[in-house]
Amino acid sequence: MLSTSEHAHITLGDLTFDVTISGPADGVPVVLLHGFPESAASWEPVSALLNESGLRTFAPNQRGYSPGARPDGVDSYRIDHLVADVIGLLDALGLDSAHLVGHDWGAAVAWVVAARHPDRITSLTTVSVPHPGAFGWALREDADQKERSSYIRLLRMEGKAERVLLGENAQALRAMFGDVVAPALVDRHVALLSEPGALTAALNWYRAMTSDFEQTPAVTVPTTYVWSTGDIALGRAAAERCGEFVDAPYEFVVLDDATHWIPEQRPGDLADAILTRTGTTPN
Repeated sequence: MLSTSEHAHITLGDLTFDVTISGPADGVPVVLLHGFPESAASWEPVSALLNESGLRTFAPNQRGYSPGARPDGVDSYRIDHLVADVIGLLDALGLDSAHLVGHDWGAAVAWVVAARHPDRITSLTTVSVPHPGAFGWALREDADQKERSSYIRLLRMEGKAERVLLGENAQALRAMFGDVVAPALVDRHVALLSEPGALTAALNWYRAMTSDFEQTPAVTVPTTYVWSTGDIALGRAAAERCGEFVDAPYEFVVLDDATHWIPEQRPGDLADAILTRTGTTPN
């Protein structure tokens, strides 16, 4: 199988998304959705391993992150739009269905895509963020998760969040990654979010979030949820409740001694979980 890699520009209506496509041309498709404050580059270590095992990966810079898909206004970043983007990309790429993987905000979107469009999703692997129903329950009922999520209040503050995160050469933004993400990769994430309007667009995902998100139906496609014990943003209560919102074969993978940044820190373990879920034999 000949493996290829390209950076494509996919136009959906008025928006153009940058998508990194790699792996064998005839490989089974896997769509990879990044989180905040990352970019599609966060998937490169995982993609390389998936490609070696014969899978073809599609990693878009999502709405607000792609320069050509950065509309104004908080309402442009509601979950309905984020979900429609994923389905639109599948349509534009000529994919009737695909395995779907998401980390952080990408996981949140992936849960909703799979719940609403099970006919388009072959399997689901979510990383760090549990099903919105489990997360919403924890935000209401679990004191630990309430404390862990307190940072969201800042991110929803228009103007202030941008000043705090980008000030002093984006020191606060860089600090979010700790020392577990390679500096060169952090530089790429920060460079993208330092483009005019990019950070505001990314933060609008938080600002557009409503309680309706919690009403996402149960997922009915085979699902793996990957969570790490060292995640400072997502606690155990929601993670352990996640399976209650999957009405299909389900696996809960716990990575000890890993932080929130699983795709960059533990690409091998994550690739193994994805390969298992997709029924692919590791190379």
